[in-house]
Amino acid sequence: MKTAILLGATGLTGGILLQKLLKDPAYEKIILFSRSPVAVRDEKIEEHLIDMFRLDEYMELFKADEVFCCIGTTKSKTPDKETYRKIDSGIPVTAARLCKENGINTFLVISALGAAANSSVFYNKIKGKMEEAVLSQNIENTYIFQPSLISGDREEKRFFENLAKNAMKIFNFLMLGPLKKYRAIHPETIAKAMLIVTKHGYKKNRIESDEIKKISFSI
Repeated sequence: MKTAILLGATGLTGGILLQKLLKDPAYEKIILFSRSPVAVRDEKIEEHLIDMFRLDEYMELFKADEVFCCIGTTKSKTPDKETYRKIDSGIPVTAARLCKENGINTFLVISALGAAANSSVFYNKIKGKMEEAVLSQNIENTYIFQPSLISGDREEKRFFENLAKNAMKIFNFLMLGPLKKYRAIHPETIAKAMLIVTKHGYKKNRIESDEIKKISFSI
């Protein structure tokens, strides 16, 4: 029986992943670190409400077999670039470092398609630098999921993101061949693929959106 740590359980993908972990008999405990409580109550859950920017202060509690990091924000929700950097890079990198220090050998994190440390786009650059910092920890089983635009309903309204999603619905069928990886992806697909990878591994560290879909539909 395994213990998993989940960061970002109050988010769209993290919430779906939490439900899957709770239903999976392979897991006896799900440890949550977040700033606000989840609506779910289950005997498997051990919840710690903390300042996520001070995650490194909770090393003694940060012990598990696997860590799932679904932390993320958007430009519209977090317009301040430094705060965005702390959320989308600082928290995942701290989590990876805690994994290394505590001997946790499986770390999965959601990044984004197009992430590149040398990108001229600020948001892609932040994700890319996060990926490099995570990989530098040399955790044995590190998997970085790079989804395209994530579809699905969120509690908060994101006007321009919703416009993009509606446009993606129209253009998805036009994206063929090399463009298939840019099709919108559902959070259910991402969550399922993350669980499959923990059980079966994957041939490389970075997993692009079209590969996430293939993994999810393989079982």
